[in-house]
Amino acid sequence: MQIIDLTLEKPELLEQAARLLVDGFRAHWPNAWPDMESASEEVSEALEAGKIARAALDESGNLLGWIGAIPQYETFGWELHPLVVTPHGQGKGVGRALVADLEEQVRQRGGITIYLGTDDENNMTSLSGVNLYPNVWEHIARIRNLKGHPYEFYQKQGYAIVGVIPDANGPGKPDIIMAKRIG
Repeated sequence: MQIIDLTLEKPELLEQAARLLVDGFRAHWPNAWPDMESASEEVSEALEAGKIARAALDESGNLLGWIGAIPQYETFGWELHPLVVTPHGQGKGVGRALVADLEEQVRQRGGITIYLGTDDENNMTSLSGVNLYPNVWEHIARIRNLKGHPYEFYQKQGYAIVGVIPDANGPGKPDIIMAKRIG
């Protein structure tokens, strides 16, 4: 596996990256990028100046996954957005390698913290489908993964849940906010 910058010079990879967003998010987050047009816009935005977009390729040069980051809080805090891996690349270290690479890229740019939001729109955790108010932290402390929600993947990479935005995606559909100090 090789990790490279995702750039305009490789249009075939950009199309694969957009297709991967549509296909990779369809099952659990169908509204994220429901079509190639919205996914292509997301890929284009990821390539804007100052942002990071990295791609993992197999030995034949095919896309295994990609990751992006957006500078926030000057350049000290960066938002990881998005991360997607092909189904045949999942569970084989592709996501882990992309996250580690991104952390190094952010570190080289003076970043100290990376954060992300990982929505629960489909009752994948014990935080979904319930009223988290007024004791939000009690719910976070007892979080359970019910259906393979990716928050546990990020925990394995050293990210911690630092909060939630209750009802961010509608009643009982929170956004789980995670972060990691890298600098």
